[in-house]
Amino acid sequence: MSVSTIKPAQICHVVPDSIAAEIGFEAGDAIVSINGMKPRDLIDYQFLCADEYLELEVLDAKGKSHHLEIEKDYDEDLGLEFDNALFDGLIQCNNRCSFCFIDQQPPGKRQSLYLKDDDYRLSFLYGSYLTLTNLPEREWQRINQMRLSPLFVSVHATEPEIRRQLLKNDRAGEILTQLQWFADHRLQIHAQVVVCPGINDGPHLERTLRDLAEFHGGDLPAVISAAVVPVGLTRFRPNLAELSPVDQAKAQEVIAQVTALQAEFRERFQTNFAWLADEWFLIARAELPPESHYEDYPQLGNGVGSIRQFIRDFLNTADETLPPAIAKPKHFTWVVGNAVEQAFEPLVARLNQVEHLTITLAALNSDYWGQAITVTGLLTGEDLIKKLAGRDFGDGILLPTVMLKHDEAKFLDDKTVAEVAIALETPIYAVENVLDLMNRCCQD
Repeated sequence: MSVSTIKPAQICHVVPDSIAAEIGFEAGDAIVSINGMKPRDLIDYQFLCADEYLELEVLDAKGKSHHLEIEKDYDEDLGLEFDNALFDGLIQCNNRCSFCFIDQQPPGKRQSLYLKDDDYRLSFLYGSYLTLTNLPEREWQRINQMRLSPLFVSVHATEPEIRRQLLKNDRAGEILTQLQWFADHRLQIHAQVVVCPGINDGPHLERTLRDLAEFHGGDLPAVISAAVVPVGLTRFRPNLAELSPVDQAKAQEVIAQVTALQAEFRERFQTNFAWLADEWFLIARAELPPESHYEDYPQLGNGVGSIRQFIRDFLNTADETLPPAIAKPKHFTWVVGNAVEQAFEPLVARLNQVEHLTITLAALNSDYWGQAITVTGLLTGEDLIKKLAGRDFGDGILLPTVMLKHDEAKFLDDKTVAEVAIALETPIYAVENVLDLMNRCCQD
């Protein structure tokens, strides 16, 4: 990446009472350089700002250049937040996976939905998965020099021909060599395997998990954990005949296969190592494993144990937070994906133990994506409008924020919460977590 492609780091927020606030930084200002270096990304910024003495070149919102000198404690944060973690642009994916969710969307939505992220920096900063197929040598060197670990890697298959088939990229077959590089440099990854029936399941899945386990030994395992995730398909996907959805029988088969391997890994490593995403149990109509199964939730971001954790947090919080009764009768409709309907029924029953409180669970699938079973985060505004029209919502809808863009009240289909509320003629209350849900239900 040439220096000329690096843009000034645009500041979106200044933390009150921070060093930056005292100096007079404002949202709209931009960092050009720190001690003569132009930061490529948030990683560079954090590294450069760790020093005790900083010389900054700053552009204010009007484009005027300023040179500042700052003395501070080592590692003390300046208190600046940026509108983007990457100042030199996103490293985009060069694979052509048939199961890629980006390619399984309809055209005409917001541009950010079509960006194919395969950037190791976002993997390090936020836990997004990358394939390692597009990294030139200088980026491998940077990963090592800056000790960017752990990264999160989409492996899918360790057999070169199978991985090349899945990613449609000749470089995809280098994965075992790349994993050895992490081991040699004492760096770590979390792995992901998206199971596509008929392609990388059965003996191929077992081979992949056993290969990955070979990198788990030693005092610093190169592969910390592996998540096994069912392929998610929508009606918009290209090459309809190439992929098959996961049905109940396949889910039961994979659960049995991975559960047997987990027993081996526990005996060998004292950990499950390989983890099944919650969706397998939901599709199989099987009971979720107990909380003790998930250890320290190493693959939570992949949906491994997220439902069990939510249930645990709910039950641990309920007795302290939920009152025996509320003063005025309230009735809310709690909208979730139908994948969690069975798991959430006890939670609804507990909420309804509060006198004068009525919670109705609306568990929906997504016709927008063409899915019979849908996780909550994939429900769209169009799904809500079509499936809930004409219902009595009581005092309004409780909407998990996992359905929405992280920085805007907008669904995956670009409909806004306000538009859906108008269409359904009811208030919609976004709830972020267990405590938020309970407070909304019981507040005066």
